Amino acid sequence: QVQLEESGGGLVQAGGSLRLSCAPSGRTFSTTYMGWFRQAPGKEREFVAARNWSAGSAYYGDSVKGRFTISRDNAKNTMYLQMNDLEPEDTAVYYCAASPRRLPDKVTYWGQGTQVTVSS
Repeated sequence: QVQLEESGGGLVQAGGSLRLSCAPSGRTFSTTYMGWFRQAPGKEREFVAARNWSAGSAYYGDSVKGRFTISRDNAKNTMYLQMNDLEPEDTAVYYCAASPRRLPDKVTYWGQGTQVTVSS
């Protein structure tokens, strides 16, 4: 089992920035792929960003390209989602996700979610 602990959500004005964090624990060898999804009220869960942390580059959903950046601090064993130029449409619960297989095709582990609210 893998546990994913998220933090960093909150309320921000449009045009502002937030950074989300996700710290995995447990069988972390199962977390080859780690990334982020989000779900707004009344909408389906949406892929945001992910990366194969053993190799390869990050990839992003179309709605966040150029504004969001996924990264990881190996020393802290923590993944981040830096969100810049936030828009009200970015308001959602953001979920950390992990899988031994490529995201977003297969999610094996989910975090509990953290709320991001962007005011206009």
